[in-house]
Amino acid sequence: MAIVLGPNQYGKAQTHLVRVQRDTPRHEIRDLTVSTALRGDFGAAHVDGDQGDVLPTDTQKNTVFSFAEEHGVGTIEDFALALAEHFLAQAPAATGARIEIDETPWQRIATGDGEHDHAFVQSGLGTRTTVVNVDGRGADRTAHVVSGIKDLTVLKSTGSEFHGFLKDRYTTLAETDDRILATSLIARWRYGTTDVSWDETFASVRGLLLARFAEIHSYALQQSLYGMGHTVLEKHPDIAEIRFSAPNKHHFLVDLSPFGVDNPNEVFHAADRPYGLIEATVQRDDAPEAGAAWHAVPGWV
Repeated sequence: MAIVLGPNQYGKAQTHLVRVQRDTPRHEIRDLTVSTALRGDFGAAHVDGDQGDVLPTDTQKNTVFSFAEEHGVGTIEDFALALAEHFLAQAPAATGARIEIDETPWQRIATGDGEHDHAFVQSGLGTRTTVVNVDGRGADRTAHVVSGIKDLTVLKSTGSEFHGFLKDRYTTLAETDDRILATSLIARWRYGTTDVSWDETFASVRGLLLARFAEIHSYALQQSLYGMGHTVLEKHPDIAEIRFSAPNKHHFLVDLSPFGVDNPNEVFHAADRPYGLIEATVQRDDAPEAGAAWHAVPGWV
């Protein structure tokens, strides 16, 4: 029996970067959390402690900050692709690079004179994400982009039912034809190409997800997710698949009868745990192979 080193990667996690563009009196702000990682032939570092092939994680952090100033940020997808290409060029032992970026959204504060030039408030429209995996160099290079949104908390106060489910002797859940449906949605979609208008596509997909969540009369959260994903793929042929992770944020009707008070489906206890967790993939049957696209993407392996 031999004991050998298995798959490994290393990098700098959670570099928090805020870039303020001050070219005009009307400032722009970008708030990114960037995680970088390299994978490849780093056996000597693990087995012998030889760091000769290791580009330090501190260098990776410094590169993120310097690139933001020297090249600007642009879209998070293009920023991630540029970082991945740079790290592969700087680390010959690396065979692949993974860049994950979350962008916290800020909106301008409205005043009596319109939107303020340099005052912002965090919005509640979710956190934009991307995970870029680049493998190889030159003609052998492959690049995969998985973008998405998380912390998108949505709720329908009606238009949702849940009944006809399987029951056994431990079932206590009552059937209902009118319930609150709420979730803090994570959606990630894999592009089949890198020739994409990233900002426009993200805005469109987020809008479609929100609109379909609102429009679908839901008999289950699963049905809502499938309908949302189906519409996204219909509208965007450059997206190969979309994956959802949706905790069911349960709202239970409070029994006020012991106090002689009627509760006509208006007062609820919002339970934070335990919760149902619904996960699903909606995909094209002719989608290109995923390859390393989902490598180390949070929530999926």
